[in-house]
Amino acid sequence: MHIISRDSPCYYLTSVAKDRLPIFRTDEIKRITCAALDEARRSSKFSLYAYVIMPDHLHVVTDSVLSPSRALQFINGISSHRIIDYLKEHNYEASLKKLRHEMRPRRYGHSLWDHHPDAPGLVKHPEEYRWSSVRCWTGKILEDEPLLMDIDQIRWRRS
Repeated sequence: MHIISRDSPCYYLTSVAKDRLPIFRTDEIKRITCAALDEARRSSKFSLYAYVIMPDHLHVVTDSVLSPSRALQFINGISSHRIIDYLKEHNYEASLKKLRHEMRPRRYGHSLWDHHPDAPGLVKHPEEYRWSSVRCWTGKILEDEPLLMDIDQIRWRRS
């Protein structure tokens, strides 16, 4: 159980796509991202309390089992591998070209992430947006909810 306090905070983390490319436009990419967030959570043993996937970035709220930079390493590493693999498998060469960066002279790799927060709204009511944890918090969980939260791991302070 996690008691949220000064000594045991939650972290609000943001990952922004390279050059703010709207990489998260399609439902398939968002589904892959949700699966990658779940894989990152399981492999590194952190709790995930909230998330939202926007067109060019994502936000998560985690516990403090890992440092913020370490949690982002898992999140960014796993999700970028899964998304780039998907783009390669489906021959999205134009998208891969935009994600390409030079690692050293004449050696290239692909990177999904940049570092910068902020986002516009996508729907009129938060519960309408499928790629968010808001339904987990309001108790309106869908039968096929893309990613469940670890809300049961929070020990709430009683007033």
